[in-house]
Amino acid sequence: MRLNADFLLPAISPADEQDWIQSPVQGVNRILLDRIGDEVARATSIVRYAAGSRFSRHEHALGEEFIVLDGIFSDEHGDYPAGTYVRNPPGTGHSPFSRGGCRILVKLRQFDTEDLVPVVIDTRDASLWDIDPGDGISGITLHEFGREKVEMLRLPEACTFSQVVGDGGIELLVTSGSLTFDGRELTDGSWLRLPVGAKLKLQANRDTMLWVKSGHLPGNQGA
Repeated sequence: MRLNADFLLPAISPADEQDWIQSPVQGVNRILLDRIGDEVARATSIVRYAAGSRFSRHEHALGEEFIVLDGIFSDEHGDYPAGTYVRNPPGTGHSPFSRGGCRILVKLRQFDTEDLVPVVIDTRDASLWDIDPGDGISGITLHEFGREKVEMLRLPEACTFSQVVGDGGIELLVTSGSLTFDGRELTDGSWLRLPVGAKLKLQANRDTMLWVKSGHLPGNQGA
């Protein structure tokens, strides 16, 4: 399968156009955002666990990164409530499940092979929100390695956020609220990916939270 597999092209998945599909595991459904491969794939997905659903133990040879959007995601290492950001480096494994159900954004097989530090951050901790670019925007840096950077940003209502996308491109997920991009409304669960050189201009329709990852897309080097 190849879905949004050309990283030099923009890709957008508004929440109101997304469809859930059944995974190989009963009770676990997915929205596919980008994918190269079949069941073992370089993939970005929104995954929904029904209450009591689980996967058998497996390893992530090229790493796993996720943020819990709602509910509580669990494995043998602990419980991760909504707002928790996790990086499981290459070679790690686990047996994921959810007692009460949850929804996560997950990225698979996208780590730099030298990026081996596990990360668990509770983004609900207000003391960690130390990014202040102005215009009422606040943020937290979740991870940096090489040119890759992962953040959470909070945009207040009526705020405009704009930039020309730098090397490595950018992608974002609306985790709450609503914003407008290129005349389209993006609400909770909407996803956007832009290549280097693209113009990113977001208008917050109400207080909005974004998960943002930049500098990581293959082939996205500027001139």
